[in-house]
Amino acid sequence: MVSAHVREYQEELERRTLSPLAAFSADAVREHPEPPCPIRPAFQRDRDRILHSKPFRRLKHKTQVFIAPLGDHYRTRLTHTLEVTQVSRTVARALHLNEDLTEAIGLGHDLGHAPFGHAGETALTRIFPDHFRHNEQSRRIIEVLERDGRGLNLTYDVREGIYLHSKARRDIMMTAWGTAHTLEGQIIKICDSVAYINHDIDDALRAGVLHKEDLPADLLDRLGHTHGERLNTMVGDLITHNWWATGEGTPPDPPLIAMSAPILEATNRLREFMYREVYLNRKAKADDEKVRFVIETLYAYFVKYPEQLPPDLLRINRERDEPIERAVVDYIAGMTDRYALEIFKRIFVPRTWGA
Repeated sequence: MVSAHVREYQEELERRTLSPLAAFSADAVREHPEPPCPIRPAFQRDRDRILHSKPFRRLKHKTQVFIAPLGDHYRTRLTHTLEVTQVSRTVARALHLNEDLTEAIGLGHDLGHAPFGHAGETALTRIFPDHFRHNEQSRRIIEVLERDGRGLNLTYDVREGIYLHSKARRDIMMTAWGTAHTLEGQIIKICDSVAYINHDIDDALRAGVLHKEDLPADLLDRLGHTHGERLNTMVGDLITHNWWATGEGTPPDPPLIAMSAPILEATNRLREFMYREVYLNRKAKADDEKVRFVIETLYAYFVKYPEQLPPDLLRINRERDEPIERAVVDYIAGMTDRYALEIFKRIFVPRTWGA
């Protein structure tokens, strides 16, 4: 009897405590209507569906920046996801926005990343005729591939936030796909950059790709000389500059979450520095051609021998009347780094006899 009122109580609590500019769970819409959970509001339910999905678990063995690092403390795609989610929740809580929606988008935003990080994404983009983008693949996973082709049936706000989190290279406020209509989705887009700029500096220093003296001194003076100081500066700026989101003050037209001009300029310059010195650095990209060879070879093999694909992917492919290349990309994109290498080894490397 008590549980029947838990969801209603939490929905009413949102109405009483969140900003009028927040997204409210009671207003959430799913593509396929379904009975509400008696305990969890809609965005909590979405978060749980993502958290318990197989693609989410695979993120722990997918590269963030450095491929197959030997150290235990380098970020993976999973730890990146958790850092983005936590930074975003801090901002959402301070601005009286919906933490459950923010968390659901954050946990799901990188589900579609290929193995081997951006090197893997670049390889799939080169060979797949319809082009591969990880945000599009994330949406495909939650709408099509999960639950044997039924998808997770997430709310529109979560699906939109996941799809629109990706940005253009030069500016953390730009995107080739548009901007989420919820402030929570907009927070994820910015905090994705805030998280990876800072943790990738940490990993690059650990890997010896960067040294502390390489970092631009003027940007450190403005943003902070340590990982924690830079996060505090960027997160604090996002909160104070967007205080209107709490419902106090007049929002901009249109209402967009943004950094203040000085912090945005410094952050964009630091991001461009990271592209130039780390993401496009020869040492960090030393294995990119090997990654390309592995992925292109696997792609050609499975296009030639589609019967070797998992039966569930083949069934979804047939039911949707899609080209077999689509199923091959779905399979490869879903692989972890080590699984891709194991499949490559199993198919193309001769076995050792008598060992």
